[in-house]
Amino acid sequence: MIAVDTNLLVYSHHAESQNHATAIEVLKPLFEGNDACAIPWPCVHEFVGVVTNKKIFDAPSTLSEAFKFVESMMGAPRMQFLSESHGYYEKFRKVVTSSKVTGSRVHDARIAALCLHHGVRELWTADRDFLSFPQLKVRNPLINL
Repeated sequence: MIAVDTNLLVYSHHAESQNHATAIEVLKPLFEGNDACAIPWPCVHEFVGVVTNKKIFDAPSTLSEAFKFVESMMGAPRMQFLSESHGYYEKFRKVVTSSKVTGSRVHDARIAALCLHHGVRELWTADRDFLSFPQLKVRNPLINL
């Protein structure tokens, strides 16, 4: 299963993004395909916060537009949304302590731990910070197309 991080969702949703067309090009086949794909719930929360933020975009999305986009992903045939469940804490603790991340980087560790907890084989992201978690295979699908 491939999981998708916040930044790729933002790029594919927001036309102001310089990576908009490329993100759509790589995500559309994933979301419409026959292979399982996933989005961690914290990425959904972060997505809504980012695309509606007036400090980030000159023309931010409305809440209605943001939620419509989320709901369109919910309709993907093989989409799963990843949340904490029994046994997650142990995975989270191991990821944080082995990577020695602190502060705001713990949010990334949470996403990495969710992916590992649910058996994700690869996280697609443009955020190099996820390379701090060697237990998780990370790929930026926007490069080397």
